[in-house]
Amino acid sequence: MIELSHLTKRYGNHTAVSDLSLTVDSGQIYGFLGPNGAGKSTTMNIMTGCLSATEGAVRIDGCDIFREPDRAKRLIGYLPEQPPLYLNETPEEYLRFVGEAKGLRGAELERQVEEVLQQTGTREVARRRIFALSKGYKQRLGIAQALLGNPRVIILDEPTVGLDPIQIIEIRDLIRELGRTHTVIFSSHILSEVQTICDRIIMIAHGKLVAFDTPENLEKHLLAPNEVTLTTDAGPDEVRALLRDVEHVTSMAVEETETGLVTACLGTDLPDVFDLSRAVFETFAGSGKVLLGLTVKKANLEDIFLELAEGDDTLSAPSGSEAESPKREGDGL
Repeated sequence: MIELSHLTKRYGNHTAVSDLSLTVDSGQIYGFLGPNGAGKSTTMNIMTGCLSATEGAVRIDGCDIFREPDRAKRLIGYLPEQPPLYLNETPEEYLRFVGEAKGLRGAELERQVEEVLQQTGTREVARRRIFALSKGYKQRLGIAQALLGNPRVIILDEPTVGLDPIQIIEIRDLIRELGRTHTVIFSSHILSEVQTICDRIIMIAHGKLVAFDTPENLEKHLLAPNEVTLTTDAGPDEVRALLRDVEHVTSMAVEETETGLVTACLGTDLPDVFDLSRAVFETFAGSGKVLLGLTVKKANLEDIFLELAEGDDTLSAPSGSEAESPKREGDGL
């Protein structure tokens, strides 16, 4: 559906996006992760034709975004990080304006405006001035304008930023609903949000793609082993001897604390870290040694993100910057 080929964007000596290549398939929800300044917004702006690239190509369903911008842009609905709203208008007035800009007219325009108002839950505020709406309704309205024209791809830049917990849940539910009929790409700093909603995750750092996979595979393959930490009053050598024959222990760090107790941190390649904790417990119980504490640490998306963003590992490719919202006279922006 979307193909990025060796995409690069430079600002003078600064490379915001570096040789990014990836393919986004239709009918899935993609989460776009990266620390501030990693290149997410720049990449999204290039994908939507709002920003030129220094090198490389972007194709939307086979249409080159730079050579065939009109055809390619009809396939995309875009919500920038700052929704491009005209605050003195009502949602109905604003959506009619956007629909006309997208080539909609007459009965079809009215039908689509009504449809996106219902779909995004903004029908009840359709005749209020936009400046009087809550942040959550403004985000919904931003998504509504992206849906006009029946685009095949919806691209959302930080759609839940600045929202309260209830509003975040509502926008997440809306994204899930959109994922049933559209290809959705959205960026976020909330890792649990991406992990919960997305079919696949794109991670970038320093303008480069560092991971591109399902949440499950990222957790399974990219992190350091799951860990079990135990505390005991057995001596360090006794602990090593007890644990030497426990299967699936890939690493062991034994340390004596200032209180005279011994801690041991065990790494494992088992997919379920609780299998190792059970084996450790049974080993100590059979030896008669006292196990004073036993804790587990499982791999999670946040650990993966920090490891990849701070390191030099690369498993795939993307990147970014920011774009200004359009303004009309009297909109108060």
